Amino acid sequence: MHQEAPLGLAHAVKVARGFIGDDPFVMYLGDNLLKNGITSFVSEFDKGGADAQILLATVKNPGDFGVAELKGGRVVGLEEKPKNPKSDYALVGVYMFNHHIFEAVDNIKPSWRNELEITDAIQFLIDKGFVVKSHIVDGWWKDTGKLEDILEANHMVLQELEAKVESELDASSQINGKVRIAKNVTISGSVLRGPCVIGEGARIIDSYIGPFTSIGRGTEIMQSEVENSIVLEECVIKDVGSRIGNSLIGRNVTVAKNKRPPKSYQFMVGDNSDIILP
Repeated sequence: MHQEAPLGLAHAVKVARGFIGDDPFVMYLGDNLLKNGITSFVSEFDKGGADAQILLATVKNPGDFGVAELKGGRVVGLEEKPKNPKSDYALVGVYMFNHHIFEAVDNIKPSWRNELEITDAIQFLIDKGFVVKSHIVDGWWKDTGKLEDILEANHMVLQELEAKVESELDASSQINGKVRIAKNVTISGSVLRGPCVIGEGARIIDSYIGPFTSIGRGTEIMQSEVENSIVLEECVIKDVGSRIGNSLIGRNVTVAKNKRPPKSYQFMVGDNSDIILP
């Protein structure tokens, strides 16, 4: 099912009704990362006793999130990005619903953002006497909507990395710290300092991969230095004069130094990108 326009999370639920039918379901927003996953929460919801279940986490800036108001452990109110939050409990982007949520999304109106808010739909359930349970998540949770959040999430994951090397290095290469190297990786004349991870089929030639770096499958890095960054699949980074740091590089991207005149910066950059030059 496809949502024809960004008209809100509750609208997305409404669009999916034909596919979901009367089955209970989980709505998991893709920019959320939970250390311990959601298996235990789903199992509890499957046992019954609730029409909806929401996950919460305490935050320092609740006005940037949907916020829950609790009384005696019970959810009594929800508000989307309030100016004056009634608590510091932010809604984690994971929700569990039964079929009653469809009644809710059919009876709410668009917010000031012209969106059908999932917080309004859950509030409808509360007001109509349906059972809405909440749980405070264990371990860390990251809403990875910004670059710094994505890099911090990468830090958190890599800090718990177990070292594993499934490819051979040549004699001139070095590994320091916790490093995970997948199969069919070529590493020659390079230094890898963990925690870092190198995806299957990658090639690291005469380069430096620093701590807190994730290199995607099939990516080639030659005569370059990268640290505290995420480089996705099938990229080429070659002959870069300066160290690349604090960066997120998407799939199939080429970053290379122009050695022929005229020397100039050449960019093909997508929407909402940031470029910072030394």
